[in-house]
Amino acid sequence: MTKHLQTLALVSAFALASTAIVRAQDKPAAPAKEAKAPVVPLKVQVVISRYQGEKKISSMPYALTLNAGNRSTLRMGTQVPVMMVSPAPAQVVDGKTIPQLGPIQYKDVGTNIDCSSTALDDGRFLLSITVDDSSVYPDEQSALTGSKGNPWFRSFRASNSMVLKNGETGQFTTATDKVSGEIVKVDVTLTVMK
Repeated sequence: MTKHLQTLALVSAFALASTAIVRAQDKPAAPAKEAKAPVVPLKVQVVISRYQGEKKISSMPYALTLNAGNRSTLRMGTQVPVMMVSPAPAQVVDGKTIPQLGPIQYKDVGTNIDCSSTALDDGRFLLSITVDDSSVYPDEQSALTGSKGNPWFRSFRASNSMVLKNGETGQFTTATDKVSGEIVKVDVTLTVMK
């Protein structure tokens, strides 16, 4: 009888151990869930203003929308035709020297803005912004060359980072054009969208 009880005890112990192993294999350990950061939609307004002395002569607003942690780009402009002068000798027609005109090339003119954002603590955001703005000077007689009809192109490029909170406006940069004396100011306003 003792042999029978020993066998029965051994079978019971084996059955319990097998059940524990099967249960352990049935339920794999659940991986720890990572907390997802909430999506924060932002509106970034960039205003490029030009001044002649104290007088504001233009103000161009641009708005970009993006989610915190992402990047947004804006490209707006046109291509301006520029007549090239050929290196070939000029022709003389009726006693007038006429230069040989070469092919037409196109120059991109307009505004390019790149913006990326990073959420910081206390509802603040780090904005990394690049502003690239180009335009054509008015077609007036040049004091330097005395001629008319040769376009002049001006360009403005600034790249920097700034920290703003919801509803805050900051001056991104200020610069003065060496040729015209115009002052360019770039202001940035951040709005957290609801």
